[in-house]
Amino acid sequence: MHPISQSGTRPVPPTAPREAGPQPQGWSLAVSGIAVVAFTAFLALAWSAISTLFLVFAGILLGVFLDGLTQLLGKVMPAGRGLRLSLVSLALAGLSLSMIAFGGATVMQQGRELGQTVASQAGTVRDRLKEYGIDVPGLSAPPKTEGRHLDGSDAKQQQTGGLAGLASNAMESPGSILSDAGSVLGPAASVVIALFSALGNVLVIVFLGLSCAADPGAYRDGAIRFVPPRHRARARALLDGMGETLRHWLFGQLITMAVIFLCTWAGLSFLGIGGSLILGIQAGLLAFIPTIGPLIAGVVIVLAALASGLTAVLGAMGVYLAVQTLESYGLTPYIQKRALDIPPATIFAGQLVLGVLFGLWGIALALPLMAVIKVLLAQLYIEDTLQEEAEA
Repeated sequence: MHPISQSGTRPVPPTAPREAGPQPQGWSLAVSGIAVVAFTAFLALAWSAISTLFLVFAGILLGVFLDGLTQLLGKVMPAGRGLRLSLVSLALAGLSLSMIAFGGATVMQQGRELGQTVASQAGTVRDRLKEYGIDVPGLSAPPKTEGRHLDGSDAKQQQTGGLAGLASNAMESPGSILSDAGSVLGPAASVVIALFSALGNVLVIVFLGLSCAADPGAYRDGAIRFVPPRHRARARALLDGMGETLRHWLFGQLITMAVIFLCTWAGLSFLGIGGSLILGIQAGLLAFIPTIGPLIAGVVIVLAALASGLTAVLGAMGVYLAVQTLESYGLTPYIQKRALDIPPATIFAGQLVLGVLFGLWGIALALPLMAVIKVLLAQLYIEDTLQEEAEA
């Protein structure tokens, strides 16, 4: 027991010193349960709409790219932001249309020939592997459909006569019209549906990119308003850091892709390998996906060169290795050092995880997502929590 002082008051025992840092709040059990349920529901909703979220992220990337070009134009042209963004958008649209107009026919012809060559050489490789007892399911030939037995809806469609049968089946069962259309149109229906889907995704990305680039400050300030006032300065610095990192990475990646396209095209053209233009284009585009993209591009190049003999294969492999050496030891260390300095093993592991979780979207957008995560960890964890300086 504590002794009573002469004034008649009991002395207060000394309390333990309070630890530095944020202290846990005493939430009630009901509030904690509601928070857990709400967070779980948010994760479930995000998981179900992950493709849409990746589409939105791609639109934001385009907006960051357009905003960077608009800022660069502002250094040489003192005009309003709207005028500069319009000039940048018109220049990019004109460049794309001119490439399609002057090189579209060549690309389509070489793409058609390259597809036939790659399919033929893949069959040759499959047969050669079968001789050694190795069966590759991915290279197996598609099943033949000539002379197959027609029954059920196929026989009925044949009896009623193509499109007339389609109309008859649609009247009897409207739900089967899509499957019947696919059976009548064959591969053309799949191609048309895929083209419309891809065009729709491109239009969504372009619309989001133009909207974000038109007034990026409004979207940034709108997001910051959801942050408590005492943390708004830090949130603004965080968003600006992510935007700058993505902008530097995008410009560096585009330069890398352009150099890979030109070097691959020039090297394969010098060797006389057919489809050199489309091979250069696919190598440049696949360079957007690190580690995995160049491997796919190399396999396609080797398969295309098999039709020209062993000398062409060795030359194509030499061109591929030279371009990859230039990219790995010349372009990436100097161009991407400022924007993104992540070890290759970490990038590959991140691609594997995101690819397993989210499929093609995760693989294609793995690097910009990892760039955003790096900024978050550097500023929120290393600088704010650990009180250490994050390396540039």
